[in-house]
Amino acid sequence: MTQPQDAASEARPAIRPEEGPEEESEARPEVPIGPLPGPLVGVDWLAGRLGAPGLVLFDASVGAHRAAPHRIPGARPFDLDGPLSDHTAPAPHTMPGAPEFTEAMRALGVEDSDTVVVYDGAGVYSSARAWWMLRAMGFDRAAVLDGGLPAWTAAGLPTSATGPAYQGPRGSFTARPRAGLLVDGATVARALSDPAAVVLDARTRERFAGTAPEPRPGLRAGHMPGAVNLPFAELQDPSGLMRPVGELRAVFRALTGDRDRLHLSCGSGVTACVLALGADLAGYEEIAVYDGSWSEWGMPGTPGTPSEFPVTTGP
Repeated sequence: MTQPQDAASEARPAIRPEEGPEEESEARPEVPIGPLPGPLVGVDWLAGRLGAPGLVLFDASVGAHRAAPHRIPGARPFDLDGPLSDHTAPAPHTMPGAPEFTEAMRALGVEDSDTVVVYDGAGVYSSARAWWMLRAMGFDRAAVLDGGLPAWTAAGLPTSATGPAYQGPRGSFTARPRAGLLVDGATVARALSDPAAVVLDARTRERFAGTAPEPRPGLRAGHMPGAVNLPFAELQDPSGLMRPVGELRAVFRALTGDRDRLHLSCGSGVTACVLALGADLAGYEEIAVYDGSWSEWGMPGTPGTPSEFPVTTGP
């Protein structure tokens, strides 16, 4: 199944639910939220708790999916191209600072005690980035909706018309950043020579090999010397759901061997987080996402100086 490779690449066609948007229900589910079953929840889990007090649902769609006319009822926008990126950074989708992230979450009504579920319109794509950002800011009660909006609509569950920006009460969320979950290029460069570490690249095989151009103009083609290619779509089944845990473990072990320290990269720090989700499900504990990813590493530096990260081509 062809899927988008990062937020600048071609996205799946927007989901078109049944004609006529559903009205948002005022009913509250009888099932208590309870603890999350893990970093991934299914549509049945969410449907039974939708609208419950203390449950925040985020739509983290990007590109064409962000403009889709329908959403899961009650979803609030997690705008990865807006306030939830640092627009002063040279690379897109860079994590904002803790004060900015705190303000964005408070403006969206998030409390420290809430449970958060994130989905997107492509399946499991940019929602994983939102989930990893929350974890990096010290918030663990967050999960990704397996299969996203496509799985929700395939199950015949209701949607509503996409409404205005969130206008509810402010929350009390406070970011508590964790070191090491989002890292810079210098850290990844050191990991490439660390025998206990492996750098996995979530881009397509063609982009990794340098035989396909980068979607962002001006970036060099190819990959980091010593990196290993794991296209993020290979962690998903043909319907867009994450593969079973046993299969995920086998995929990762085939590429990492006995190396348990993972550094994950992609085009702009989005689909690397799909790898982070898969690695977390597979039981890895030392997981870092390269925030700038290829949008930073692939930038041309000053020729003949150490300012340029090394690049190679081929499989």
